[in-house]
Amino acid sequence: MKSSTVHVPAPQAGSAGAASASRRAFLQKIGLASLLTGLAGFGLQSLRSLIPNVLYESPQKFKIGLPSLLADGVTFLEGRRLYVVKEGKSFHAISGACTHLGCTVKYTKLQQPKQVDINGEKKQITAEFHCPCHGSKFYDDGTNYAGPAPTPLHWYKLSVAPDDGQLIVDLGDEVERNFRLTV
Repeated sequence: MKSSTVHVPAPQAGSAGAASASRRAFLQKIGLASLLTGLAGFGLQSLRSLIPNVLYESPQKFKIGLPSLLADGVTFLEGRRLYVVKEGKSFHAISGACTHLGCTVKYTKLQQPKQVDINGEKKQITAEFHCPCHGSKFYDDGTNYAGPAPTPLHWYKLSVAPDDGQLIVDLGDEVERNFRLTV
């Protein structure tokens, strides 16, 4: 008898291995992408937590009291670094922050009034603002004349509240140095 052998071809290892390798590479890429996306989300959340949702600044517009209760002359509002000047029924507000580096200027009455020329106009000055940090000096209208301060002190808009008649200062609204509110 003749023995017959049937030759059965063996499965090719290359095609099954290739499918397995490409599946493995695909899953590795998906896993890596998921990991990077998760890390990016965590990083963004961490950075966002450093930015507060609430602004802890004092409001730019605020009431300072009834005009009749303010003393004649200069009143300093320390918490706001603001000088409010009352001359009879006329009011104006000058910033107490030096325009050089923001130090609080001090109001100083002069022993004798002096005549000065401000922008071609002769004025009599009875007081000055002095910066204790770097020596800047300002006339009583806020005009800078000595020291490193580059610009005059800021003037802010005053108005009267319609509901209770108090003076309102708006630190977000600068006005010219000739602004006066008369009540």
